[in-house]
Amino acid sequence: MAIQIFILTKLMEEDNYPYKLKKQIAELQPLDTINGLTESKLYYHFESLAKQGFIETKEVIKEEHRPDKQVFAITEKGREALPKKIYKLFENANSIGDMIIGLANMKYVDRDKVIRILEKKVDGIKTTWDRMAQFEGKHFVEPGQEVLADFVSDYAHYRIDSSIQYFERLIEHIRKEEI
Repeated sequence: MAIQIFILTKLMEEDNYPYKLKKQIAELQPLDTINGLTESKLYYHFESLAKQGFIETKEVIKEEHRPDKQVFAITEKGREALPKKIYKLFENANSIGDMIIGLANMKYVDRDKVIRILEKKVDGIKTTWDRMAQFEGKHFVEPGQEVLADFVSDYAHYRIDSSIQYFERLIEHIRKEEI
């Protein structure tokens, strides 16, 4: 989904062709290090967006001794779908790292709606953590494994507390329109 959001946001700025976007992505990070993104997968996402009616071929540039370049433009349907895709990205994200492409494109969404999504996520984390904290894990631990149980518990506390703090900071940055 993130790559489709990237494509749509780039097409919001200007008509473009896949090879040029591939080069832009590669300047940020090598393709093969982005969740297994390959050139063929990038082209697949262009095809998928076209089949959904979110983008369309604007022109075909023919050059001698080179493959044709299909220049794509975002459609009205694509413009309407973009914020929905970004909201879905936020809803499905398991970490702030999963949200980066959405955060980089906040200009296409309603900030208050994103804040509500993130606040709901924080509430869910807190509720889950409260339920888990009610269990006294020590009676599930075999004798001699108490140190391991304490270590794992401390690590879990650290991760959950850290996640909550960062989500709350993120919400505040969005609220202040700093992101």
